[in-house]
Amino acid sequence: MAGKQDKAAAKEAAKARRAASKARRSQIFEAFKMQRREDKALVPLMLLCLLGTAAVAFLVGLIWDMQWVLLPLGLAVGALLAVILFGRRVQRNVFAKAEGQTGAAAWALDNLRGRWRVTQAVAGTTSGDMVHRVIGRPGVILVAEGAPHRVKALLAQEKKRVARVIGETPIYDVIVGNEEGQIPLRRLQGHLMKLPRNITNPQVDSLENRLNALANRGGAALPKGPLPQGAKMRNVQRAMRKR
Repeated sequence: MAGKQDKAAAKEAAKARRAASKARRSQIFEAFKMQRREDKALVPLMLLCLLGTAAVAFLVGLIWDMQWVLLPLGLAVGALLAVILFGRRVQRNVFAKAEGQTGAAAWALDNLRGRWRVTQAVAGTTSGDMVHRVIGRPGVILVAEGAPHRVKALLAQEKKRVARVIGETPIYDVIVGNEEGQIPLRRLQGHLMKLPRNITNPQVDSLENRLNALANRGGAALPKGPLPQGAKMRNVQRAMRKR
């Protein structure tokens, strides 16, 4: 009986994996069709990556009389480069559409890679200005989005509130935007990744526990504002990273 149950469970697991793989392929194909309609250079550039790399591999192979060995390798590398190119152009397109929309920074933080603890809209206004809190190895990062003349005060207030709880832990503040001293949306993730590692993973857990006590004090709900084009692409980006 146990053997039959194990086989049934394994069969269901395999079925679930096939379904998930099919869903990812479908998402990627839909993303490709959408990007191709808006990006006329996509297909030529992908073909250039594929055929150009294969041609270089073939020519190099001619030197050692190994052209038919290196050609498949060149095609494989070229295909990989084409997929990377596709993913980056999709990402650039998504950020371009999301920029300036309410909640765009929250969406970008939701797609952070790695062990980041993101709490959206820990402070905000009815006008759509928000401060999001990110906890990671650098310490605490407060990310603000909205009208510059309002978010600066909102950010300073939240920074003061957090500082009472975390002691000497570094606090970084970021305002998302395209003005001087701000970080453009498309560079937000990279900016956070480049911050120095100041604390350990256990300290990150401790910080999160302490700051969770602030969760119900004056937090603003994330507006239900539209982020249609960017938000719809989030699963596509995740699917691309899993391939």
